[in-house]
Amino acid sequence: MTEKPKTNLDRYARQVRFAPLGEEGQRRMLASRVLLCGCGALGSVIANTLVRGGVGKLRLVDRDFVELNNLQRQVLFDEADVAAQTPKAIAAAEKLRRINSTVEIEPIVADVDPSNIVGLCDGVDLILDGTDNFETRFLLNDVSQKLGIPWVYGGCIGAEGQTMTIVPGETACFRCVMTEPPPPGTSPTCDTAGITAPIINVIASIQAMEGMKIIAGKRDAIRRTLLVFDLWDNAVREIKLDGLRESGDCPTCGHREYPWLEGDRGGRTAVLCGRNAVQISGAPGTKLSLDAMAQKLATVGTVSRNPFLVRATIGEFVITVFPDGRAIIGGTDDIPTARAAYAKFIGS
Repeated sequence: MTEKPKTNLDRYARQVRFAPLGEEGQRRMLASRVLLCGCGALGSVIANTLVRGGVGKLRLVDRDFVELNNLQRQVLFDEADVAAQTPKAIAAAEKLRRINSTVEIEPIVADVDPSNIVGLCDGVDLILDGTDNFETRFLLNDVSQKLGIPWVYGGCIGAEGQTMTIVPGETACFRCVMTEPPPPGTSPTCDTAGITAPIINVIASIQAMEGMKIIAGKRDAIRRTLLVFDLWDNAVREIKLDGLRESGDCPTCGHREYPWLEGDRGGRTAVLCGRNAVQISGAPGTKLSLDAMAQKLATVGTVSRNPFLVRATIGEFVITVFPDGRAIIGGTDDIPTARAAYAKFIGS
């Protein structure tokens, strides 16, 4: 095993000279371990910032692969990653290691769900949200509150974005602000409203800065409000949250209920934003042979593969299968149609 290069603080000299952080804060960062869930738009900016800034270990978890329309806003990827059908976690890790070889990067190609989230949080000091759906955010909030690990929420649509820092026992939690996920079809998506790169950079940068405060031991400096930006209208709103936590009525941080973590809430299918595709998760513990799957799908369509996935074009569908039994059914955003294709070509 290749020994990791020793860290030279000269690399972070300009950051260390920022007095509120200083050398002590930098050294704390270098000893920290961070979980980043999602390495797309927000996640790629967050990862780039933290690795350049000197986090100790970054565990990257993402379920998806790089596509052409990602390149408009996802800063760690390029056209070669699109051509190679590289999973985002793997492509990001390759870039990040070239940026800073002293940081330990652990890429994981997986969907974040109740079966793996506790293990993914093992040993980490901070969770950062680079996801694109509310179910995963409610899951992150549950595990954060149960395990006592701070996390930083971020979300964007169009030219608007919002972010919130959550420290168990100190701040309001995500469920204090949003008691339930919005019903399907009631909130805008990147399909209907689009997404601009500048708002991604703004929100992800704030998330990264808040994360740096936490892992540097500077929790007194974190923002304890919900911050909302609209870059098109040049508007900024800050919403105070102290009263929500003080009421004690929150099911999660007030009553210690964790329905998403316990698997009582959330589904195993997800319509992927802006993709005309549906993700279907396999049963927990599923392990597929990609070689066998490639041979099976080659009998009905055109197949390509790499070490991480198999992709088959079958009629109107482009089906991408992962070793954990997950599949992304491209060519439809209708869940029953996607389920039928999964059962027909992969197996129920």
